[in-house]
Amino acid sequence: MLFNASALLYCAAMAQSGAHAIMLQGTGSNVGKTVLVAGLCRLATRRGMRVRPFKPQNMSNNAAVADVPLADGTGGEIGRAQWLQAVACGTPSHIDMNPVLLKPQSEIGSQIIVHGKVWGAAKGRDYQRIKPQLLSAVMESYERLREQADLVIVEGAGSPAEINLREGDIANMGFATAANVPVVLVGDIDRGGVIASLVGTHTILPDGDRDLVRGYLINKFRGDVSLFDSGLLEIERFTNWRSFGVVPWLEGIEKLPAEDSVALQNSVADQGAGPKVAVPVLGRISNFDDLDPLKFEPNLRVQFVKPGEGWPSDAKLVVLPGSKSTIADLRQFQALGWDERLREHVRAGGHVLGICGGYQMLGKVVRDPQGLEGDVRRAGGIGLLDVETELVPTKTVLNRRASDVASGLPLSGYEIHMGRTGGPDCARPMIRLDGEPDGAVSRDGRVRGCYLHGLFASDDWRRNYLASLGIEGSQQSYRAQLEAALDELADQLEAVVDPAIFDLKSN
Repeated sequence: MLFNASALLYCAAMAQSGAHAIMLQGTGSNVGKTVLVAGLCRLATRRGMRVRPFKPQNMSNNAAVADVPLADGTGGEIGRAQWLQAVACGTPSHIDMNPVLLKPQSEIGSQIIVHGKVWGAAKGRDYQRIKPQLLSAVMESYERLREQADLVIVEGAGSPAEINLREGDIANMGFATAANVPVVLVGDIDRGGVIASLVGTHTILPDGDRDLVRGYLINKFRGDVSLFDSGLLEIERFTNWRSFGVVPWLEGIEKLPAEDSVALQNSVADQGAGPKVAVPVLGRISNFDDLDPLKFEPNLRVQFVKPGEGWPSDAKLVVLPGSKSTIADLRQFQALGWDERLREHVRAGGHVLGICGGYQMLGKVVRDPQGLEGDVRRAGGIGLLDVETELVPTKTVLNRRASDVASGLPLSGYEIHMGRTGGPDCARPMIRLDGEPDGAVSRDGRVRGCYLHGLFASDDWRRNYLASLGIEGSQQSYRAQLEAALDELADQLEAVVDPAIFDLKSN
């Protein structure tokens, strides 16, 4: 299905006014587009430009609640990466920065979020038919951002070389063509074959798409950059595209939130010294950047435990993070035998914290009477909290101010969930959300859970909680460290990226 004529005329009319834009697309997935966009956003902002990030379509279960609420006062969902890019721009995040968000679930495909709200759900083949309908929503958001900015930096998804998906595309060249945005390709030299990736992309792109590409960036280079000079000449010989720079391997990127769980699958178990926090990695893990503030703690190790790896019996704390499909992840947790390992951990004096979906799994049962997650309507829980959860169609999406019941310390974070939880242990709430109790604590105080994402980013609470476990926390601010990491990234890009990249204009 091609975009209809009226939609294309609408897009062409909008492209005649407003801020200019550049778009980073990749020769493949996970080439580093998200980090590069964040760094370029910070760099352009430091140069005095009003910059806005934009990703037409994102697929990730790492979601954020946009800082700017919707008209009805509720929150809207966007990709966590666009939240980070907004931080890099020094501007509040907004649903227009990621108008279409796909959140993979288990049996029913992906949940489709449009302009911050649940729009529907579809499996892959069905979504290919649906996505052309979303072009107008994408372009409306893009136009609103252009009215606020001097420069919009757009991030593609996947690769434009997937020409089998070109018809009806809204994420890469389909958007770039509709909006007449110049494109810079990003190639990942670390995985090998970067010359073939760039030349191959040039070869298979249709003429109209190829004309939008103004050049490329080489990313993740290790060693002496001059050794690749001849490689740059060969790319230019085959494509006539200019190089905008060779970006070295950026050691500081581990300080930034990862966009999706691919980063966890590629991680290596931490073998260092110090108290350990273990985080089980399940198939539909979401919002795992909740753990990022702990990675900055010098006296602490965070180990993401993947299926097939040994369970860390020496962990001081186990954190069960969020899930996009609680029942599917719960059943996987039990099939791996991790439920008994977790109970052994508690019997041995260890502590457990469940956040959102992880909190739901810690209870006695999770019910899904309307089949919101699939065909399984009931699953027995881990049973470490005397609570029960029922999944409901109404989705709670809100930024929140909260307080810790035990210490009274303030907390801030956000809620994204579709469940209601209750039971005897809720008589001992973990936190208060706008004065109302939330979460539960076991009788012995070793197991607790709540619905608030982002709580570890509250510095005073994090230090107090770690102290209760006998761990000395850092006195540094997590947000200050995040800002410093973005500045470091911008410094590195400033040294290697041709500033002409910011001046690319539409045809």
